[in-house]
Amino acid sequence: MTPLASLATRPTLSPLDGRYAAVTAPLLDYLSEPALNRARLQVEVGWFEHLAASGALPGVPRLEDRDRNYLHGIVRGFGEQEIAELAEIERETQHDVKAIEYLLRSRLAAAPSALGPGTALGPALNPLIHFALTSEDVNSLAYALTVKGAVEQVWAPAARAVTADLAALARATKDVAMLARTHGQAATPTTLGKELAVLARRLRRQLARISRDEYLGKLNGATGTYGAHAAAAPAADWPAVSRTFVESLGLTWNPLTTQIEPHDWQAELYSDIARFGRVLHNLATDMWTYISLGYFAQTRGMGTVGSSTMPHKVNPIRFENAEANLEISAALLDALAATLVTSRLQRDLTDSSTQRNIGVALGHSLLAIDNIRRGLTSLDVAPGPIAEDLAANPEVLAEPIQSAMRAAALAGTPGMDNPYERLKELTRGRRVTLEQIREFVDGLGLPAAMAARLRGLDPASYTGLASRLVDEYLEPEETEG
Repeated sequence: MTPLASLATRPTLSPLDGRYAAVTAPLLDYLSEPALNRARLQVEVGWFEHLAASGALPGVPRLEDRDRNYLHGIVRGFGEQEIAELAEIERETQHDVKAIEYLLRSRLAAAPSALGPGTALGPALNPLIHFALTSEDVNSLAYALTVKGAVEQVWAPAARAVTADLAALARATKDVAMLARTHGQAATPTTLGKELAVLARRLRRQLARISRDEYLGKLNGATGTYGAHAAAAPAADWPAVSRTFVESLGLTWNPLTTQIEPHDWQAELYSDIARFGRVLHNLATDMWTYISLGYFAQTRGMGTVGSSTMPHKVNPIRFENAEANLEISAALLDALAATLVTSRLQRDLTDSSTQRNIGVALGHSLLAIDNIRRGLTSLDVAPGPIAEDLAANPEVLAEPIQSAMRAAALAGTPGMDNPYERLKELTRGRRVTLEQIREFVDGLGLPAAMAARLRGLDPASYTGLASRLVDEYLEPEETEG
């Protein structure tokens, strides 16, 4: 048997890089190994430039615009050649961050030839590369940059989009009366839009939390003491130099750490994203159930297959796929959140392997979001089955009748004793018709206006303030549309 790993078109182990690669591809710019190395290079170049400008180290020459442009070009031009070169260096160093340092040294050595006479750059400034840094200074900042980019530029826009899609569907169906089900049993009617609005508002709340999450980084040396910094240049205010650099990257500076930034911010972020996913999972299971009840008809493009043997079927695969991917994503995000907050004493390497799976966790979430969006666009409301369900359950009107009886009793109307018990006797464990309920109302002796109001009710009109709730509490947001 031919080993599949030997094939020219090598198979992938993860479906995120195979079957679903088109959906998850945008995350590669942030959470792939090359993206991490590019971010590490950005940090190393940024620290080099920041030190030169800070005056913290005597004797470092001033960098001119062309010098800075050359340094920035090293990061902007990071591509296939640099990826291959780094791999070759790392085979020798067996250390990924050290490989970045050596790559930058080679580019610094080439600067005089590229820029000509007068440049401050060159091998004489090699000591400034990776000055007083531990690998985790670089990694903490690189991971913060890549995770921030992935969340803000890829995941959050997709999450906002699916929430906007759901909110739009909620507003469009706010007046579609629907039988509610509590504990799986027929319950007080609602509207389809109001129920979808509940989920949309929940998702919005989680997105608001995620938007407030911080991305922390540190730069303070091997055990967080600025030991090497202070030994080399004791006159410099190294915490201030560190803070201005970290904040220049758009990150929050952590002033007090061990060798590593403790990753609490990552745990907070991943827990919030997992919670968003769990609300989305609730949506997926609810939509699957509404489809099974016939409340939605699924439309599909020409040529698609619902079942390999039953021609009539259209399966709710988008919602089922989303369920599965959200469960995988939540499990990974939970593992990340639980593992990353612990490090033995001043440092262990468990976080190194753990963080390499951030992209996998967000990839499954992104895939689920894509499936939910596709699933929502494939649905048409089916008014017939919804109306039939309502009409078949007139007993849900027992609630407004007994509540009206209570109100009448408080207003002094006689004969309103034991309203709950009387409606229970009428409706529980038996099928009643709408006409029987109206006859019951006629025999109560209610005030005329109240009796007329109750007599005019049917399950489809007994939706309370559902439509108004959608209008008032699911306002359009600027991010929608």
